[in-house]
Amino acid sequence: MKCVLLGQVLVLLWVSLAWAEVLVQPDSDAKKFSGLWYVASMVSNCKVFLGKKDHLLMSTRAIKAMAGGNLSVHMEFPRADGCHQVDAEYLRVGSEGHFRVPALGYLDVRIVDTDYSSFAAVYIYKELEGALSTVVQLHSRTQEASPQAVKIFRDFCPTVGLLDDVMVMVPKSDMCSSGGKEAP
Repeated sequence: MKCVLLGQVLVLLWVSLAWAEVLVQPDSDAKKFSGLWYVASMVSNCKVFLGKKDHLLMSTRAIKAMAGGNLSVHMEFPRADGCHQVDAEYLRVGSEGHFRVPALGYLDVRIVDTDYSSFAAVYIYKELEGALSTVVQLHSRTQEASPQAVKIFRDFCPTVGLLDDVMVMVPKSDMCSSGGKEAP
């Protein structure tokens, strides 16, 4: 019993240290981050993700800045039975670009790198089905992420313990075509 408790304490300590090392984009600006984003690539150690990663299609995020630095996010996910939609409020935590999303089990969300006009690397630490996991997403303003954006994304992922073998470049899909849609 003591070994299990010690193991849990060590995991919590490691998690708190990992959070401290993930920086937020220094000039983070919710208004500049608003608009339509495509999720061009993902990497995660989440068991659910690992079981589905070879069948994922490109999803979208329509983001709108709200009062106090929060974000209103409309997500669309292509699935075999059609387009699944989810709306969530990203609640600002401290500095701009740092959020939590209780409704989705996202304990820590950080915009770690973006130029606002073409790409963003987004770090998510979440709890799903009682398990903690890390996700990093590459958002792109177009369905084709630039080679420079992919390099920045790939260079960041190992800093949070995620390697290429759990990464997927998400295939394009028109099932949830958000072409021309504005943020909510």
